Amino acid sequence: MRFKPAKSRRLVLKAGKVKEERFQIGGVDTPTVTKKPVKSLGKWFDGSLNDRNSVVEMRKQAEEWMKAVGKSGLPGKFKAWIYQHGVLPRLLWPLLVYEVPLTSVEAMDRMISGHLRRWLNIPRSFSSVGLYSSGTKLQLPLKSLTEEFKVTKVRQVIMLRDSADDKVREARVVTRTGRKWDAKQALKEAEARLRHGDIVGSVASGRLGLGTITRPRWGSANQRTRRDMAQAEIRSMDEEARQVKAVSMRQQGSWTHWEGVRQRKVSWNDIWKIEGHRLSSLLKSTYDLLPSPTNLFTWGIKDNAECVLCRKPANLAHVLTSCQVAFSDRRYTWRHDQVLKEVAASLDRARRKKRTISKGPKFVTFVKSGTRATGNVEAGGILATARDWEMRADIQQRMGFPAEVASTPLRPDVVLWSRSSKQVVLVELTVPWEDRMEEANERKQQKYQQLVEECQHRGWKTWCLPIEVGCRGFPGQSLWRALRLLGVTGADRRNLIAAVSRQAEVASSWIWRKREEKWIGHQQQC
Repeated sequence: MRFKPAKSRRLVLKAGKVKEERFQIGGVDTPTVTKKPVKSLGKWFDGSLNDRNSVVEMRKQAEEWMKAVGKSGLPGKFKAWIYQHGVLPRLLWPLLVYEVPLTSVEAMDRMISGHLRRWLNIPRSFSSVGLYSSGTKLQLPLKSLTEEFKVTKVRQVIMLRDSADDKVREARVVTRTGRKWDAKQALKEAEARLRHGDIVGSVASGRLGLGTITRPRWGSANQRTRRDMAQAEIRSMDEEARQVKAVSMRQQGSWTHWEGVRQRKVSWNDIWKIEGHRLSSLLKSTYDLLPSPTNLFTWGIKDNAECVLCRKPANLAHVLTSCQVAFSDRRYTWRHDQVLKEVAASLDRARRKKRTISKGPKFVTFVKSGTRATGNVEAGGILATARDWEMRADIQQRMGFPAEVASTPLRPDVVLWSRSSKQVVLVELTVPWEDRMEEANERKQQKYQQLVEECQHRGWKTWCLPIEVGCRGFPGQSLWRALRLLGVTGADRRNLIAAVSRQAEVASSWIWRKREEKWIGHQQQC
């Protein structure tokens, strides 16, 4: 074997201290690790015998990468994509091979979050919960460095503990992550939670029945599945911490009180289609960080929190849904009609669609234990019960209720009726503040209760379907259920919900921009 002095390294330890002693190969001195560190499997080894210098260098490199991306001249959403798919993966390997304390990772995470806020044009006060949480009503496709670090370290503990090599298992390598968080202890807690989940079993989630949602059992899972389950549980534990933080925030955590509101997941494909200013406005409005009079007064920018139009205290909810002057100017009615046009157009296409005639909507098929359901579990809905559906939509108050069904001054937003089957469907749309979704649904149910009873008294099978779309673009659960009941499912339902969400969001954005101006010629300008 031939040694090359220039590629060799020497390290002398005496009494636990590094000593400078010369070693020669063929009369040539070999360099020391202190003067010429050596890199192996992506990890640098130097004379300090610890990773402190490497961690400091990694932090500097991460900051340089983020600054370089920031100076690239690309739009902010492209910079965020580069972080998610370029910077973050390159940081995970050093975080795996070095002994990095959690405090250092959190400092890097704060630095990265600051850059992301600047690129997305959101204020510095924007909580990291809104950036990284997977349980909020508005979910972004971004991952937290801290969360990925924890998952990476737990995966390392599992790989060393459960290695197929006896020597690796017996080495008892310790994964150090500082005093604030211990990977081995976190893994024990995650496994305990998973074992407890086996004892509890499957539980009901919302309106879903028992057994609708299933997951692998820890006790019967193989080694690979257990590793994946443990990592997913670590993410779940981190998400629970974010939820606790969100509940403690009065303003940016107000979404925790939204009842009947579906989550809105923003994918990268959605981000490419959204203009940068629209994405920024969506984030600010969702977490109530737009410069409303109340916020400007709180921030010390204005001397009062009055609405310019009505001279009453004005927060974001007041501007978008409660200003009496804006209501008199029919600004909210215009937004309502913009959303209603999308709903009416989709329902009109759905009623014209050729379907196989069925007896009625059927969504659950109960079968005996040990047998399988046969046939189509989800039928075509109400619209599949007849072929002569007619429709009217109350856009700009031009609709009259069908006289053959009932005589009433009420005008539901959409009426569908079939003479052959004597069925009538009333669809009533509301575009409320997201906190008041359930209240709006109950109010509309009560408003049309008498009309429903009159239709039924005349022999018509009547369906009253109040639906809600939040003024900031968050669809209500009632909309999802109503479309399913009507028979609008699959891609048609997803496209409709995306369309109405966009219409509500864009219309509210226009109302926000014109909050201090007179409402003149808004239809032409839009």
